[in-house]
Amino acid sequence: MKRETWGSRAGFIMAAVGSAIGLGNIWRFPYMAFENGGGAFLIPYFFALVTAGIPILILEFSLGHKSKGSAPLTFAKLNKGWEWLGWWQVLISFVIAVYYVVIIGWAISYIGYSFTMAWGDDTTAFFVGDFLGLTDGPFQLGGFRGIIVATTVLAWLISFVVLYGGVKAGIEKANKIFMPLLIVILLIVMIRGITLPGAADGLEMLFKPDFSKILDGRVWVAAYGQIFFTLSIAFAIMITYSSYLPKKSDIINNAFMTGLLNCGFSVLSGIAVFSILGYMMHTGGGELPDSLSGVFLAFATIPQAINQLPALQVVIGVLFFLSLTFAGLSSFISINEVLVASFSDKLNLPRRKVVLWYTIIAGLVSLIFTTGAGLYVLDIADRFVNSFGVAMSGLVEVIVIGWMFKLVTLREHFEPISDFNVGKWWEFTVKIITPVVLGITAIQNFYQEFTTPYGGYGVGPLIAYGWAVALGILIIGIILGKSKWSDPSMLEMTPEDE
Repeated sequence: MKRETWGSRAGFIMAAVGSAIGLGNIWRFPYMAFENGGGAFLIPYFFALVTAGIPILILEFSLGHKSKGSAPLTFAKLNKGWEWLGWWQVLISFVIAVYYVVIIGWAISYIGYSFTMAWGDDTTAFFVGDFLGLTDGPFQLGGFRGIIVATTVLAWLISFVVLYGGVKAGIEKANKIFMPLLIVILLIVMIRGITLPGAADGLEMLFKPDFSKILDGRVWVAAYGQIFFTLSIAFAIMITYSSYLPKKSDIINNAFMTGLLNCGFSVLSGIAVFSILGYMMHTGGGELPDSLSGVFLAFATIPQAINQLPALQVVIGVLFFLSLTFAGLSSFISINEVLVASFSDKLNLPRRKVVLWYTIIAGLVSLIFTTGAGLYVLDIADRFVNSFGVAMSGLVEVIVIGWMFKLVTLREHFEPISDFNVGKWWEFTVKIITPVVLGITAIQNFYQEFTTPYGGYGVGPLIAYGWAVALGILIIGIILGKSKWSDPSMLEMTPEDE
């Protein structure tokens, strides 16, 4: 079966950047910078980008480009015993997909609410009560929320249409629409924000450097963590996307452009969010809002700020939630492509058949997040799949590839087709810097979880929605890694792979 390729280099870059740019760029980076030294945080942040983010992007781009396969096929070609690692990352993406789509559904709903500012004066009460219908606990599902089910189904339909169209006619074309629109929308919101009274105070809070924080090791770990998660590393996404690159592709430049564009978008998002928060403080007596990160920033604090705008409330509301929707969809489509490519390779099935069945199955699973307990389940699953899924699989990946595989063979693959070389610096970052940082992060995550259970939840919900999910996807990944391929010839190394 002939593998599709991207129609252009720009198409691949937009798709890769679209995957990297997600909801976290808009609601996680600004808070991370604010909490970890303001402008000073940019020093460890960009240092982490150069010493971990871009090197791992180069690693995953070259793995996918060399093997011309999904993550399970890529690792199986390197060593059949490593196939389970690819499936682990694929299943991590599955869990993220089934809850991420619901947040996109929320954003779509809030586009509609923006026209009448239906969230009212108490935006938190509206979000938690009227919209989510949040129950008293994680095990009290409380039935489905009609509007959330409808918008979640709409997000699945958009993904289905894009994926059904294929790589060039579907994913590439969609990102050529989503990405320019997203940038234009963000710039409009940012320009409006910085022209508001008090915006300078908000930006000062965000960017005023506290250089004493640079001496805190936790700030550096936070910077590496943010870079690692924001670039879609260890989700199997970048391996999958790069497998569609044509033979002559500048791997190194592609990685630099993807990393820098993603981080630039994060900084612009921080300016947009904190300029609006600065105005909010200006009109509200100088106090910071309670929620500065996550879903409550997006769906409670920002609507509250929009209420206080002197003009253009509807326009800013619609544009802000459109930006969330586009950022979410571009990442969501890339996550789904991981599953489609992997099962298409493993089962040797036509792409469109896999897209159809995957959308139906994953769509049904995602319905649990549209219930009254959806936010609880989402919160716990997100915590565990990131802390004990993404971080751990990333650590295993760099150890396996860095120490059990000759990295120089990858470098000999991508340097001749790139405009410039990275030399042994790249090998050092993959073998030493990233494993050390991810190892420290993993130790921190386990220590925090066993000393202070996450979010004040009881043991039952943490086991059911957290540990069971994190361990379950690892076990299923190992089982899938031991199963047979429908077409064993796919595992054979071609002359191009050698």
